[in-house]
Amino acid sequence: MHISTKCSVAIHCLIFIYEYGDRQKVTSDLLSLSTGSNPVTIRNIISSLRKDGIISVKFGTGGATLNCPLGEITLYRICKAIEPDFSSKLIGVHSLPSPLCPVGKNIHNVLDCSYQKIRTDLCESLKSITLENIISDYHYIQHKTDLN
Repeated sequence: MHISTKCSVAIHCLIFIYEYGDRQKVTSDLLSLSTGSNPVTIRNIISSLRKDGIISVKFGTGGATLNCPLGEITLYRICKAIEPDFSSKLIGVHSLPSPLCPVGKNIHNVLDCSYQKIRTDLCESLKSITLENIISDYHYIQHKTDLN
């Protein structure tokens, strides 16, 4: 199974925007430093999040802000914004099974039912986790780290 690391970078960016966006201008260069990702990758992620309506970006001077309540931003929405076809790529089936083999000629149909259930279940789980949940986890972990 595969969900691109771009989704994790996008979540990192959203947490950063939430935490610091009201105190400083959050730019792709700043997010690049925080995430350790290439600025072009960050700009592409920011563009995808903006197109979905998750964030707003001030043109010219730059600076990103969240555009909707944390509870409306789900992991599913983030993944879908970053990689629109991510759910179809979650689980792959080998592409060249032998059509002469009884198993090989049927394996795609056999696995499609099970794999579709897995995709559906995973997507429902992703829809149940919001940025509000993630930021709460971030605050909890940050607090524990500060105590040590």
